[in-house]
Amino acid sequence: MEKRGTLVTYRITLEDGRVESMDVSVEETPTGAKPLAVAATPAWARLGVHQCEHCPLSAETSPDCPLAVRLAPLMARFGDVRSFEPVELVVRTDIRTVSGTTTAQHAIGSLMGLLMATSDCPHTAFLRPMARFHLPLSSMEETSYRVVSMHALGLAFRARRGEAVDFDFSELFENYRRLELVNHAFSARVRAASEEDGTRNAIVMLDALAKLVPSFLDDTLRDLERLFRGHIAAAR
Repeated sequence: MEKRGTLVTYRITLEDGRVESMDVSVEETPTGAKPLAVAATPAWARLGVHQCEHCPLSAETSPDCPLAVRLAPLMARFGDVRSFEPVELVVRTDIRTVSGTTTAQHAIGSLMGLLMATSDCPHTAFLRPMARFHLPLSSMEETSYRVVSMHALGLAFRARRGEAVDFDFSELFENYRRLELVNHAFSARVRAASEEDGTRNAIVMLDALAKLVPSFLDDTLRDLERLFRGHIAAAR
């Protein structure tokens, strides 16, 4: 039977010995992300609470923010964690296990990024292929390569369908501009929901990443072009 998705398990051991484990289903379908188990939708997850200025949803049809609902269980578990607290992180997928010692904000930020990419927020939908091939604690270079490759492959699929596409990456820049606005609005929700700074700094870190990827893109493309000399020469 054809495989339709995968399961990613995050296991975070805090400094005091407390262990938190979360399973994230990464399905290939673009909608219908199920929120992880949480007792009830918190008040800060209502759509109208710090709603993004460019949000296309309305409270009449979507009373809750899909991104907030997706992240609510994470907030409930890690809202009291200090950002620079050392943690042991183990991430398991169906094909590999990644482990290491890092800070709480990096571990939470990595998990938060995966949950954001698998939410039903219209402005994070473009990240879903990244979630399907999730790479925990990736470096800036690795993230940039995956972002550029994901976008280029998406354009290639659209070109095969007969669509006119532009490979100047302007669409990717616009996607990240919208993501910056999402992160900015969501940081206000996080401030209202978290007791300590672990989750707050995690969203700040993701916001910084959203800002850095576009500015890093030009340099990344130049570096990547050198790596693809064989492909370029073969096409001549």
